[in-house]
Amino acid sequence: MSICNVQRAVVLLFLGKAELISSKDTKKVYSVRSALPFPTIVRLRIYIKVPYKKIVLSRKNILRRDNHKCMYCQRNDLPLTIDHIVPKSKGGDDTWENLVTACVKCNNKKGDRSPEEARMQLFKKPTRPSHITFMKHFVGRVDDDWKPYLYMN
Repeated sequence: MSICNVQRAVVLLFLGKAELISSKDTKKVYSVRSALPFPTIVRLRIYIKVPYKKIVLSRKNILRRDNHKCMYCQRNDLPLTIDHIVPKSKGGDDTWENLVTACVKCNNKKGDRSPEEARMQLFKKPTRPSHITFMKHFVGRVDDDWKPYLYMN
């Protein structure tokens, strides 16, 4: 599963490499000789194996995964930092499962302790995100036609 622009989708349709699944009725793509439907979902006729898309562990992606909210107090109106659940001084690693978004206030309150030692509770357990989760961030908005394919119904 991948997202491509309309130009790429039209070329794939024109070359017969894809078939039209869904289109926007209100829009058309015009050429010199014809008007084609504006594709929103196309399916490749032949399966092409794409290597597993790994999401890079970065500050930006941790903030995205946690929806730009503190995982301790759920506020998003304060400056945010990245917190190690198990502090590095106690053997904590830089992994998806050990890093969360935290506001400066909660991060300072927790300090160099585990959440249990600081008597703070995580809103949800951090996990490694899938690439489908991040698709909507790259396109800005999710079309209603896409939701069944992105498991968002």
